Amino acid sequence: MLRIFVGIDERQPVAYHVLVSSIQRRSSRPVAITPLLIHQLPIKRQGLTTFTFSRYLVPYLCGYEGQALFIDSDMILLDDIAKLFDSATGAAVDVVQFVGKFQFERPSVMLFDCAQCKDLTPELIETGNPQDFSWAPSVGALSEDWNHLVGYSLPNPHAKLIHYTQGVPGYKECRDCEYSLEWFAEKEAMLDHCSWLEIMGNSVHAPFVLERLRAKM
Repeated sequence: MLRIFVGIDERQPVAYHVLVSSIQRRSSRPVAITPLLIHQLPIKRQGLTTFTFSRYLVPYLCGYEGQALFIDSDMILLDDIAKLFDSATGAAVDVVQFVGKFQFERPSVMLFDCAQCKDLTPELIETGNPQDFSWAPSVGALSEDWNHLVGYSLPNPHAKLIHYTQGVPGYKECRDCEYSLEWFAEKEAMLDHCSWLEIMGNSVHAPFVLERLRAKM
Protein backbone atom coordinates (compact mmCIF):
# COMPACT_ATOMS: atom_id res chain seq x y z
CA MET A 1 0.00 0.00 0.00
CA LEU A 2 1.39 3.38 -1.04
CA ARG A 3 0.58 6.08 1.50
CA ILE A 4 -0.05 9.48 -0.06
CA PHE A 5 -0.97 12.66 1.80
CA VAL A 6 -2.34 15.65 -0.08
CA GLY A 7 -2.29 19.27 0.99
CA ILE A 8 -5.82 20.31 0.20
CA ASP A 9 -7.25 23.80 -0.14
CA GLU A 10 -10.94 23.38 0.64
CA ARG A 11 -11.71 26.35 -1.62
CA GLN A 12 -10.79 24.30 -4.71
CA PRO A 13 -12.08 20.73 -4.21
CA VAL A 14 -12.07 20.01 -7.95
CA ALA A 15 -8.26 20.24 -8.07
CA TYR A 16 -7.97 17.63 -5.31
CA HIS A 17 -10.33 15.17 -7.00
CA VAL A 18 -8.66 15.55 -10.39
CA LEU A 19 -5.31 14.78 -8.75
CA VAL A 20 -6.72 11.71 -6.97
CA SER A 21 -8.23 10.45 -10.21
CA SER A 22 -4.91 10.84 -12.02
CA ILE A 23 -3.13 8.84 -9.30
CA GLN A 24 -5.67 6.04 -9.09
CA ARG A 25 -6.00 5.53 -12.84
CA ARG A 26 -2.25 5.08 -13.33
CA SER A 27 -0.99 3.43 -10.16
CA SER A 28 0.16 -0.19 -10.45
CA ARG A 29 -0.14 -0.65 -6.68
CA PRO A 30 -2.92 0.04 -4.15
CA VAL A 31 -2.88 3.59 -2.81
CA ALA A 32 -4.19 5.12 0.40
CA ILE A 33 -4.78 8.83 -0.22
CA THR A 34 -5.38 11.14 2.75
CA PRO A 35 -6.29 14.83 2.47
CA LEU A 36 -4.67 16.95 5.18
CA LEU A 37 -7.62 18.83 6.69
CA ILE A 38 -6.44 21.25 9.34
CA HIS A 39 -9.39 20.70 11.70
CA GLN A 40 -8.48 16.99 11.95
CA LEU A 41 -4.81 17.53 12.80
CA PRO A 42 -2.81 18.10 16.02
CA ILE A 43 -1.52 21.52 14.91
CA LYS A 44 -3.31 24.79 14.16
CA ARG A 45 -0.48 26.70 12.49
CA GLN A 46 -1.21 27.95 8.98
CA GLY A 47 0.60 30.00 6.37
CA LEU A 48 -0.36 31.05 2.86
CA THR A 49 -2.42 27.85 2.77
CA THR A 50 -3.87 25.66 5.51
CA PHE A 51 -1.27 23.00 4.65
CA THR A 52 1.84 25.22 4.62
CA PHE A 53 2.93 23.53 7.85
CA SER A 54 0.67 20.49 8.12
CA ARG A 55 2.57 18.83 5.25
CA TYR A 56 5.41 18.13 7.67
CA LEU A 57 3.11 16.01 9.86
CA VAL A 58 3.28 13.06 7.46
CA PRO A 59 5.94 11.03 9.35
CA TYR A 60 4.10 11.62 12.65
CA LEU A 61 0.78 10.53 11.10
CA CYS A 62 2.50 7.35 9.89
CA GLY A 63 3.84 6.52 13.35
CA TYR A 64 7.36 7.22 12.06
CA GLU A 65 7.28 3.97 10.06
CA GLY A 66 7.68 3.16 6.37
CA GLN A 67 7.52 5.32 3.27
CA ALA A 68 4.98 8.08 2.70
CA LEU A 69 4.55 10.83 0.15
CA PHE A 70 3.31 14.38 0.49
CA ILE A 71 2.11 16.32 -2.56
CA ASP A 72 0.20 19.55 -3.15
CA SER A 73 -3.28 19.29 -4.61
CA ASP A 74 -2.64 21.50 -7.67
CA MET A 75 -1.00 18.61 -9.52
CA ILE A 76 -1.73 15.62 -11.73
CA LEU A 77 0.21 12.42 -12.34
CA LEU A 78 0.96 11.37 -15.90
CA ASP A 79 2.84 8.23 -14.86
CA ASP A 80 2.66 5.45 -12.29
CA ILE A 81 3.18 6.94 -8.82
CA ALA A 82 4.74 3.65 -7.72
CA LYS A 83 7.76 4.66 -9.80
CA LEU A 84 8.16 7.74 -7.62
CA PHE A 85 8.22 5.57 -4.48
CA ASP A 86 10.69 3.23 -6.16
CA SER A 87 13.04 6.15 -6.88
CA ALA A 88 13.71 6.75 -3.17
CA THR A 89 17.40 7.34 -2.47
CA GLY A 90 17.44 6.05 1.12
CA ALA A 91 17.61 9.58 2.53
CA ALA A 92 15.27 10.76 5.28
CA VAL A 93 13.37 12.76 2.70
CA ASP A 94 13.66 13.04 -1.09
CA VAL A 95 12.70 16.22 -2.93
CA VAL A 96 13.37 17.86 -6.26
CA GLN A 97 16.40 20.00 -5.50
CA PHE A 98 15.35 23.26 -7.10
CA VAL A 99 17.98 25.98 -7.10
CA GLY A 100 17.71 29.74 -6.77
CA LYS A 101 14.31 31.35 -6.31
CA PHE A 102 12.38 28.11 -6.75
CA GLN A 103 13.82 26.42 -3.65
CA PHE A 104 10.59 27.23 -1.84
CA GLU A 105 8.89 24.56 -4.01
CA ARG A 106 10.99 21.73 -2.53
CA PRO A 107 8.34 20.81 0.08
CA SER A 108 5.57 20.54 -2.53
CA VAL A 109 6.68 16.94 -3.21
CA MET A 110 8.33 15.11 -0.30
CA LEU A 111 8.98 11.37 -0.20
CA PHE A 112 9.62 10.48 3.44
CA ASP A 113 11.45 7.57 5.04
CA CYS A 114 9.41 8.15 8.16
CA ALA A 115 11.68 6.22 10.55
CA GLN A 116 14.44 8.78 9.90
CA CYS A 117 12.17 11.75 10.62
CA LYS A 118 11.43 11.34 14.34
CA ASP A 119 12.63 14.88 15.08
CA LEU A 120 9.73 16.15 12.98
CA THR A 121 7.25 16.38 15.85
CA PRO A 122 3.98 18.32 16.05
CA GLU A 123 5.66 20.64 18.56
CA LEU A 124 8.47 21.50 16.12
CA ILE A 125 5.99 22.02 13.31
CA GLU A 126 3.76 24.26 15.45
CA THR A 127 6.50 26.49 16.84
CA GLY A 128 9.74 25.86 14.93
CA ASN A 129 11.08 26.17 11.40
CA PRO A 130 10.44 22.86 9.63
CA GLN A 131 11.05 24.47 6.23
CA ASP A 132 14.80 24.51 6.84
CA PHE A 133 14.92 20.66 6.79
CA SER A 134 17.23 20.65 9.82
CA TRP A 135 15.14 17.74 11.16
CA ALA A 136 16.36 15.56 8.27
CA PRO A 137 19.70 13.75 8.73
CA SER A 138 19.89 13.55 4.92
CA VAL A 139 18.01 15.00 1.94
CA GLY A 140 17.98 13.09 -1.34
CA ALA A 141 17.31 14.33 -4.86
CA LEU A 142 14.37 13.34 -7.06
CA SER A 143 14.34 13.85 -10.80
CA GLU A 144 12.71 17.12 -11.88
CA ASP A 145 10.26 14.96 -13.86
CA TRP A 146 8.51 14.40 -10.52
CA ASN A 147 7.76 18.09 -9.91
CA HIS A 148 7.43 19.95 -13.19
CA LEU A 149 6.60 23.58 -12.38
CA VAL A 150 4.20 24.81 -15.05
CA GLY A 151 5.08 28.37 -16.02
CA TYR A 152 8.56 28.15 -14.51
CA SER A 153 10.32 24.92 -15.50
CA LEU A 154 11.59 24.58 -19.05
CA PRO A 155 9.10 22.71 -21.27
CA ASN A 156 9.43 18.99 -20.60
CA PRO A 157 7.41 16.53 -22.71
CA HIS A 158 8.54 13.68 -20.44
CA ALA A 159 7.34 15.17 -17.13
CA LYS A 160 5.66 12.62 -14.86
CA LEU A 161 4.14 14.90 -12.21
CA ILE A 162 2.69 18.21 -13.35
CA HIS A 163 2.54 21.02 -10.80
CA TYR A 164 0.27 23.93 -11.73
CA THR A 165 2.02 26.38 -9.44
CA GLN A 166 0.29 29.44 -10.94
CA GLY A 167 -3.17 27.85 -10.69
CA VAL A 168 -4.90 24.80 -12.18
CA PRO A 169 -6.30 25.19 -15.70
CA GLY A 170 -9.83 25.18 -14.29
CA TYR A 171 -9.30 28.89 -13.66
CA LYS A 172 -9.84 31.01 -16.77
CA GLU A 173 -6.58 32.85 -16.05
CA CYS A 174 -4.63 29.60 -16.48
CA ARG A 175 -6.71 27.86 -19.13
CA ASP A 176 -4.02 28.04 -21.83
CA CYS A 177 -1.00 27.06 -19.71
CA GLU A 178 1.38 24.21 -20.44
CA TYR A 179 -0.23 20.80 -19.84
CA SER A 180 -3.72 22.37 -19.67
CA LEU A 181 -5.15 19.82 -22.11
CA GLU A 182 -3.92 16.99 -19.88
CA TRP A 183 -5.63 18.53 -16.84
CA PHE A 184 -8.96 18.91 -18.63
CA ALA A 185 -8.68 15.36 -19.99
CA GLU A 186 -8.17 14.09 -16.46
CA LYS A 187 -11.15 16.10 -15.23
CA GLU A 188 -13.33 14.55 -17.93
CA ALA A 189 -12.09 11.07 -17.06
CA MET A 190 -12.95 11.71 -13.42
CA LEU A 191 -16.50 12.80 -14.29
CA ASP A 192 -17.16 10.05 -16.83
CA HIS A 193 -19.56 7.25 -16.00
CA CYS A 194 -21.50 4.51 -17.74
CA SER A 195 -25.28 4.35 -18.12
CA TRP A 196 -27.55 3.20 -15.29
CA LEU A 197 -28.59 0.16 -17.32
CA GLU A 198 -24.99 -0.94 -17.83
CA ILE A 199 -24.18 -1.01 -14.14
CA MET A 200 -27.57 -1.73 -12.56
CA GLY A 201 -29.68 -3.34 -15.29
CA ASN A 202 -29.06 -6.92 -14.09
CA SER A 203 -29.14 -6.14 -10.35
CA VAL A 204 -31.83 -7.10 -7.85
CA HIS A 205 -32.69 -3.39 -7.62
CA ALA A 206 -33.53 -2.94 -11.30
CA PRO A 207 -37.16 -4.25 -11.21
CA PHE A 208 -38.09 -1.79 -8.44
CA VAL A 209 -36.58 1.18 -10.26
CA LEU A 210 -38.15 0.22 -13.58
CA GLU A 211 -41.54 -0.29 -11.94
CA ARG A 212 -41.35 3.17 -10.37
CA LEU A 213 -40.47 4.70 -13.72
CA ARG A 214 -43.35 2.91 -15.46
CA ALA A 215 -45.74 4.20 -12.81
CA LYS A 216 -44.73 7.76 -13.62
CA MET A 217 -45.41 7.38 -17.34
